[in-house]
Amino acid sequence: MPAPKKKRKKDDTAPHDYEKEPGWWKRVLVRVVIGVPVLCILAGAVVIAVYSQLAKGYPLDKLGEMPQRTFVYDAKGQVLGQMHGENRIVVPLDQVSPWFVKALLVREDARFYEHGGIDFVGVVRAMVRNLKDGRIVQGASTITMQLARNSYPDLDDRSFHRKLLEMMLARRIEKTSTKEQILDHYVNRIFFGNSLYGIQRASQVYFGKHASQLTLGESALIAGIIRGPTRFSPFKNFESALHERDVVLSRMVQMKVITEEEALAARYEDIALHAQPVFTPQGGYALDLVKRDLDLILESQEIEDGGLQVYTTLDLDLQKTAEEALEKRIRGIEKLRGFAHPTKAAIDAKWDGRSEMKSTDYLQGAVTVINNDTGGIVAIVGGRDYRQSKYNRAAQGERQIGSTVKPFVYAAAIGRGLLPGSLIEDAPLRPGEIEGAASGWNPGNSDGKFIGWQPMVTGLVQSRNTMTIRIGNYAGLDRVLQLLGDAGIGQGAKRTPQVFIGNLGANLKQLTSAFSIYPNQGVRRRPFLIDRIIDRSGHIIYTTPVLETEAVSPGVSHLVRRMLSEVIDKGTAATLRSEFKYKEPGGGKTGTTNDYKDAWFCGYSDKLTCGVWLGLDQPKTIIEEGYAGKLAVPIWADVMNASLKLGYKPQSSRANEVPLTNVSLCRVSSRLANEACRQQETAYQDDIPYELVPDVFCEVHGNGTAVAQGTSSPRPPQKRTLLDRIRGWFR
Repeated sequence: MPAPKKKRKKDDTAPHDYEKEPGWWKRVLVRVVIGVPVLCILAGAVVIAVYSQLAKGYPLDKLGEMPQRTFVYDAKGQVLGQMHGENRIVVPLDQVSPWFVKALLVREDARFYEHGGIDFVGVVRAMVRNLKDGRIVQGASTITMQLARNSYPDLDDRSFHRKLLEMMLARRIEKTSTKEQILDHYVNRIFFGNSLYGIQRASQVYFGKHASQLTLGESALIAGIIRGPTRFSPFKNFESALHERDVVLSRMVQMKVITEEEALAARYEDIALHAQPVFTPQGGYALDLVKRDLDLILESQEIEDGGLQVYTTLDLDLQKTAEEALEKRIRGIEKLRGFAHPTKAAIDAKWDGRSEMKSTDYLQGAVTVINNDTGGIVAIVGGRDYRQSKYNRAAQGERQIGSTVKPFVYAAAIGRGLLPGSLIEDAPLRPGEIEGAASGWNPGNSDGKFIGWQPMVTGLVQSRNTMTIRIGNYAGLDRVLQLLGDAGIGQGAKRTPQVFIGNLGANLKQLTSAFSIYPNQGVRRRPFLIDRIIDRSGHIIYTTPVLETEAVSPGVSHLVRRMLSEVIDKGTAATLRSEFKYKEPGGGKTGTTNDYKDAWFCGYSDKLTCGVWLGLDQPKTIIEEGYAGKLAVPIWADVMNASLKLGYKPQSSRANEVPLTNVSLCRVSSRLANEACRQQETAYQDDIPYELVPDVFCEVHGNGTAVAQGTSSPRPPQKRTLLDRIRGWFR
């Protein structure tokens, strides 16, 4: 009997059963062939689902939100400059040359009207080309994909994640927008180099024309530089720009968009660069103030989005005149014998052209011109060179105002009953005479002389310090400070009688505004720079109202205005008439501070009030005997004479707007004159506003009847007893 067979142990190394079956490898191959695509499809579906969901997180209304530059205009509509946003002007597609649209499509996306945001034919073509060349030489981005990338800053990278998100966004855009809407957004978003965005600015800057006027040759050239706006810029490499133009034209012929004849004509077309300014971010004292005011008026996002039209009260022509006058006259001062400071020309020679100076060593100046009717600032110059120093001396530089304070001191005294013909003593101050004065305070006059008893008007016309102090003492320090505050200056001034002769600070804009009360019948209108703001939709979103307050009564304003007219006729600013031939009605006041550190002149015509200041940033003597009549008045004359040529001529006589009456007055008491006043030869005739006619007769000379019209010319009082009585009256 045969032995039983031993059971063989299973050998793991032995072939599997299916391996013994014929054709097993075919089945494996089939599974792989079927499984891999299925897995790829599933993976693709997951990717599409995920990125489609991510794409929904991008609001499509952002496509039309394109930051534009905010344009700033003067009152006549002349462009002053641009700020904020991007250098772009949005125009609708129907205002873009059809030639450019055709050239753009041929250059960037020939199948634009055939795909749904992703050009799969283009993708395959780009892959084949890139594999053939062994490097990335061709992309597959459609115009819609480029629009998506340009509309959202976080898509501006080269990652695979960004590309997928961009593609899904393109699909979403195509589903919600028409092709024309996509093109409309795209042509306004394109970057053309030189800080230019959008076809309109590119057309303006490169060819000086509207986008609707572009020719075929110009359109092909601009379309050709899109892929390399810096490399192909016609300003930097005109030959390369022409080469790209020809490439686009050839492609247009190939795509049967134009004929060979049209392409040939475009190649021989005269391409002339008639460039407009690019309008890089601008500076300047006036524009800087506009920016500051915008920050106060609008929200920061409204400002940064740009696209606004800001109309100011400025007059560009007068602004330029003021800048030129300031520089011209200061250069003349720098040439005077005895001028010991560095000149601007010497500083310019050492300046690197970039760094800003916190404080300049050369003589500086400022000018402000205000429209009397509105308070609008017509011109404002804050210094000689904005590049070197952005510190605005017209709006920020607070300095002692010197004798320019005197008209306000006189106004306060007139408001209390003192009249221009009243006699005031010009003599050294006596101990205890001036209320609140420090012991030993006894300022003199600039000429070192005293001229005795004089009519009040003489004190202002000749800028007599001791007369002004006595007048201020009569008005009362509180009344003077109150009036200064109502006029817009003197806030924070120390309560000291030194205020009467200018020991208080103000900036030129404030002081100029304060002086405007005199041509305005005592009314101060708040100074402002921005007239109105228009948004990108053409809607007015802000207008500045004219805000006014009465600083002094019309009658007081009239009398001070009459005195200030004498300042420019025969006083400290008389060179306006004699040397600079300013013939229009007006008035003003000079101001020179101690040691000739500051020179001021503020004056007005019927239409404008203009202020001028000169000084060094670190206060020093400008020049010995550097009176304002010599240094500041010439600049005022240049600006105001130019204003007449620009149309700022008087249209009415403000002097006749206040009802006047002729009365007999006493020079001693400022009351109605009586017979005793006539006998003392202190009576005089004057035309004064009805509101300021005294309601009582002179009590200094006793009661009596009014003096008849036409009394004899008065003489200063001679008798000691009368002087004593006058002195007691002022105490």
